Amino acid sequence: MKYVKTLLIAIGMLLGLSGCEREVGTELQAVHWDRDMCERCKMVVSDRTHTVQAINPHDGQSYMFDDLGCMVLWFHNENIPWAPDAVIWITDAASGKWIDARGAFYDSGNITPMAYGYAAHEKRGDIDSAKKVLRFNDVSQAIIASQQSSGARH
Repeated sequence: MKYVKTLLIAIGMLLGLSGCEREVGTELQAVHWDRDMCERCKMVVSDRTHTVQAINPHDGQSYMFDDLGCMVLWFHNENIPWAPDAVIWITDAASGKWIDARGAFYDSGNITPMAYGYAAHEKRGDIDSAKKVLRFNDVSQAIIASQQSSGARH
């Protein structure tokens, strides 16, 4: 009888533990410069001022991109269901520091790995006053519209 009681307690504990959800990490993952490849264009990620990392908040899987345009079009063309919830890190064009892509400020006309031309800045003041300041959603819409109007698929 003691054996049955012990077994029932052990099963109860296992069931209790299986109900615990593991926390999914959305922090920046380690980057292997010159080895990691862009998820969309398959180029090696080496530019430390325009790199993007998107993290699926549901499973913690990270995806590297060599240019913001690659990430935006990958989300759009592949119909990635978790795109609106993605945690997105991008490197600041001036410092190379990783910043929140959704909270960053952007300008256009920059030289970027895949020539989409958008650079992220942590501070609005880091953008030349003669340039138009854009936000993440504006840049995403412009990249998608540009692809649709040109029919291009880098």
